Amino acid sequence: MFKKKIKYRNEVKSGGAYFMISRTLGPEIGGPIGMVFSFANALACALNTVGFAEVVRDLMHEFGVVMVDSVYDVRIVGVITVTILLMISLAGMEWESKAQILFFLVLLVSFANYFVGTVIPPNVDKQAIGIFGYRGDIFVENLSSDWRGPQGSFFQMFAIFFPAAIGIMSGANISGDLKDPTIAIPKGTLMAIFWTTISYLGITVTVGSCVVRDASGNKSHILTGNNTDGCVGLACDLGWNFTDCSQSQTCQYGLANSVKVLGQVSGFYYLITAGVFAASLSSALGFLVSAPKIFQCLCKDQIYPYIIFFAKGYGKNNEPLRAYILCYLIAIAFILIAELNTIAPLISNFFLCSYCLINFSCFHASITNSPGWRPSFHYYSKWTALFGAVICVVLMFLFTWWAALVTWCIIIFLFGYVNYNKPKINWGSSIQAGTYNIALSSSVSLTGVEDHVKNFRPQCLVLTGPPNQRPALVDFVCTFTKHICLMICGDIILQDRMTRPEDATDCLVKWLNKRKVRSFYTSLMADNLRAGAKQLLQASGLGKLKPNTLVLGFKTNWRDSAPENWDFFFQLGQNMSFLN
Repeated sequence: MFKKKIKYRNEVKSGGAYFMISRTLGPEIGGPIGMVFSFANALACALNTVGFAEVVRDLMHEFGVVMVDSVYDVRIVGVITVTILLMISLAGMEWESKAQILFFLVLLVSFANYFVGTVIPPNVDKQAIGIFGYRGDIFVENLSSDWRGPQGSFFQMFAIFFPAAIGIMSGANISGDLKDPTIAIPKGTLMAIFWTTISYLGITVTVGSCVVRDASGNKSHILTGNNTDGCVGLACDLGWNFTDCSQSQTCQYGLANSVKVLGQVSGFYYLITAGVFAASLSSALGFLVSAPKIFQCLCKDQIYPYIIFFAKGYGKNNEPLRAYILCYLIAIAFILIAELNTIAPLISNFFLCSYCLINFSCFHASITNSPGWRPSFHYYSKWTALFGAVICVVLMFLFTWWAALVTWCIIIFLFGYVNYNKPKINWGSSIQAGTYNIALSSSVSLTGVEDHVKNFRPQCLVLTGPPNQRPALVDFVCTFTKHICLMICGDIILQDRMTRPEDATDCLVKWLNKRKVRSFYTSLMADNLRAGAKQLLQASGLGKLKPNTLVLGFKTNWRDSAPENWDFFFQLGQNMSFLN
């Protein structure tokens, strides 16, 4: 929902989540998350490829085919697979879309095959591996937790399962290739969340109602007659004795032990394998396409140095071929780990960090009341967005605390770099709106504060003319304002200077910033210097932020100038005293 609000605020181009966050919170936050999110997508490609390779390896071993060993087989199959996916990606979005449609059709057939299998009465072979069809007592037993092993905990399992839900961002990540992303992405994302939730809940409830936790797979463990002596567990009521392997934790079948349980429940085992292939390859291909596009958008913005090389696009669709190769190499590096449960928690942290900032973007844009924040999707709460951001941070540390710490250290370092260099980018971010709100509120609140001698500060109006023409005077005043007092460089524009370029003010402000002088610049048109100075004294400042000290440059030609020119200095002093 919050991603949808951000999309409605901005004209969505390529870049997905990075584009939304950077255009909402500015380059300081958008830059780090763009770097992390593109890297996370490359890791997700590796994760899904390893998942596919592990299934292929298990299938090969079932038929007695071994290339090297169980680890190297995963690496070899993974590298070959991601290379083929790279070829499909380089062929263009048309080929990628056709491949995704094919994977989707295979996945639908696999789903149907699974649900049909759950209603087929189980034979003795299926009962031996713990499958008994729909039963309420099995469902009730499986509702309670039964964590096993040293890593057995809710959050460890959640960290491994969480990457199964990160594909909902795939549509946003290829926003530049959509016809109408502002409409398509919100609808597509919400539909993806809905159907993903329904399918996951459907599988969880059905498999949890059909399969007991532990089973031996040995048909000789069937109970004969009513003799249940020494039999412990729900399986005893179902006519089977799995007590020995259950108590010794040596069972190879059942919901808690077999990773092939969905195929065993289904009508035809290898259709489930085909569905796993389709789901893994579809996700891997989606992430392999989205990661380069996000990184290309980041490189185009030139927030960080030395990465502009990857911004170049090729062809009519501006395909980021160089970024494809980079993503491919990163994916291979993590495929060589060849361990699914090691990669999954790392990816969970990166994506949770991204989701945290998406939620925070919506919250921040809401509380700053930016005039550009006019979304069409109203069914949201800014406090829910804040709650979602906090929950993401908490989950990161509960999943893998050291990975969360590393992730946030990277974010802080990248943020510090952008904040220090201050790229010349103006996206109308909510941070700018927030800064304006704080400045306005502080200025108004100061008007009700009485002056006190202990809080006196020199607030200087410096008649510099164009500041870059009197740098010595500017630097002199800056030495005692010390960046903690008000300083205004006043410029009285006479008739002969009224033809100045319109961008002269911007140039003078940039000159002050480059010189690291914290000062305002204000100009005023007048017929003569005396009238202009009087008007400038009256008009400068806002509320309590008004000049109380007038600074003029010392005349260098006072020996030669006419006495009437000296009167200007005395009259300015009198005007200042009168105004005070």
